[in-house]
Amino acid sequence: MLMVGRKGGPEERLVPAAGFELATVNIRGLDRDAVWKNLALPVLMPAALRAGLRIVDRFKPDVVLGMGGYVMAPAVAAARLRGLPYVLHEKDVRPGLATRIFAGKAAAICTTLPGTERRLRGHRVELTGVPLREGFAQRTPGVPPRRLLITGGSQGSRNLNQAVWSALDDLCTLFEEVVHVAGAQGADGVKEHARTRYRGMAFTDDMADLMSRADLIVSRAGVGTIAEATAVGLPMIMVPGTFGGGHQEENAAAMVEAGAAVRLGDAGLTGAGLVATIAGLNDERLRAMARASAGAGRRDAAKRVLAILHEVARR
Repeated sequence: MLMVGRKGGPEERLVPAAGFELATVNIRGLDRDAVWKNLALPVLMPAALRAGLRIVDRFKPDVVLGMGGYVMAPAVAAARLRGLPYVLHEKDVRPGLATRIFAGKAAAICTTLPGTERRLRGHRVELTGVPLREGFAQRTPGVPPRRLLITGGSQGSRNLNQAVWSALDDLCTLFEEVVHVAGAQGADGVKEHARTRYRGMAFTDDMADLMSRADLIVSRAGVGTIAEATAVGLPMIMVPGTFGGGHQEENAAAMVEAGAAVRLGDAGLTGAGLVATIAGLNDERLRAMARASAGAGRRDAAKRVLAILHEVARR
């Protein structure tokens, strides 16, 4: 197996450390929030495609898996030009630009959340979930919840952090333990607000361990966090981010529709509003949310994706 990633990305460290071969391509995605950053794309894309062709010609894969986003474009485009079968994996409810571009010739499109199939009519779409690291095991969260986990995703969330800190007295009264992963921007804040019952940190390498002890999670609506929380079966309070064209809103809506989550808007988020939302979840509602969360989880996602790859490669 060969993995293809972005030159200068964290995969240059993580993939070899995990024991896999890595090839990298100099590529950058379309920036919808700072359009001026896209000026170099007409130069980068042709060079990235040539690099993708060199990688595919050297490795000679039986099938190519594109895991979504701009990084997959060079290898998937090369597979398409060489007549090789490829499978796509779309993480968000709203398919990204790269998925939409390459969907037409894909042998299959694996999805993570319900609703994506409505955006990809006419294609073979399989709801597989997103493959996770080991350690995310289903369990029954405590009711009433005793341990609260709060995370703003890999980048952290300034609004969510401020809301948590402004309501910390109330949160530490409601819960025996409040675990808060605040991101780099919250590193100073977690130290400043240190107190009994509050465990703040900028980062964690073991989200599986934190989720294994949580009874309720407050988070962004990134698909990674959703996949992990549903694999465990945690009831969720989602605060979708407004960046990237607002794709997290649709992710959160899918979980709300499934009955696994309630949504809080980012723009008007306050500590008082967060506490009121938590207090408004009675025991019956929390149990129902936990059941719905566990029902939405795809703990065997890696096996599902692998089965599709094997099928496509044999064809």
